[in-house]
Amino acid sequence: MRGHPGRGEAGREVSELPLKGLPSKGLPSERGAEVGRRIGVGLMYGLWKPRVLGAWKVPVTGPVIFAVNHSHNIDGPMVMGVAPRPTHFLIKKEAFVGPLDPFLTAIGQVKVDRTGTDRGAITRAVDVLAAGGALGIFPEGTRGEGDFAALRAGLAYFAVRGNAPIVPVAVLGSSDRPGRLIKGLPPLRSRVDVVFGDPFEAGDGSGRRTRKALDEATERIQKQLTAHLENARRLTGR
Repeated sequence: MRGHPGRGEAGREVSELPLKGLPSKGLPSERGAEVGRRIGVGLMYGLWKPRVLGAWKVPVTGPVIFAVNHSHNIDGPMVMGVAPRPTHFLIKKEAFVGPLDPFLTAIGQVKVDRTGTDRGAITRAVDVLAAGGALGIFPEGTRGEGDFAALRAGLAYFAVRGNAPIVPVAVLGSSDRPGRLIKGLPPLRSRVDVVFGDPFEAGDGSGRRTRKALDEATERIQKQLTAHLENARRLTGR
């Protein structure tokens, strides 16, 4: 999604922007996300050797956002498989092709059109948080260096609007080198580190949801995520 998930006047409360009545496919399935988590457990631990640090820091209940760095296609499935809670990821619509479309929908993932402001996806993501679920986001918007260098404003919007703490997640080792059998994947049985950080609030405590407040929240988020990534690299030696 480009820019803020609700374009309005600079001082207008983002929460006032119309979201009701938008087309929606309903609340993404929590049971489906749990099925997806179990599938992920089998695949990730079967194909690679995940080392998970800090999972105990994830809030047991209530809304939460996993902010994940993104340098490889397996980063999302890896987090789905090792996270202590079923996760609904915002996933680009291009991934929903052929049999993957009904499968990803069935396991509670949220299709998003990144070419504009996908208000249907925004509604479903907000609904996940309102229901006390876990939302997974790649705040950089697309796969890249995985260093949180360029954040989109969507993460701040969901955190403030959903009153949800952010848990930074660093996935390290997924893009170190290609596998011999399948070049597009990490080497089979190689170690991939997943480090969960301390949850933090994106807002400043004032409750403001203006454009300026979201810009400030995005700056705070980037500092927190960058610090977590540096700490994760020290912990894992990556």
